[in-house]
Amino acid sequence: MGTMKFEVPHSLPKDEVKKRVEQLLQYWGSKYGVKADWAGDGAKLMGKVMGINLDASFTITDKAVQGEGTDPGMLLRSQAKSYLQKKFGAVLDPGKSLTDLKSTLD
Repeated sequence: MGTMKFEVPHSLPKDEVKKRVEQLLQYWGSKYGVKADWAGDGAKLMGKVMGINLDASFTITDKAVQGEGTDPGMLLRSQAKSYLQKKFGAVLDPGKSLTDLKSTLD
């Protein structure tokens, strides 16, 4: 399988982005069993989501969250990208507080 890249822009400080992304990873961990291994401003993700093996990594920069992961194939690629954009976009919304995010994730 190939690699799928993604990038989600943000306007928040990096430490705030990391806290928000950590909430998203906790959600994925409890819902799908995805494991996250942080290293500096990035993380490696491993697990299985809806029957598809997930092997991904991402980095938080000053302006975006950039990453790449296993391409689920032509049939699911657009759905996977849309899902990532939606989830990362929701947690990186500067109009929402960290406490507001929990209800956004479900």
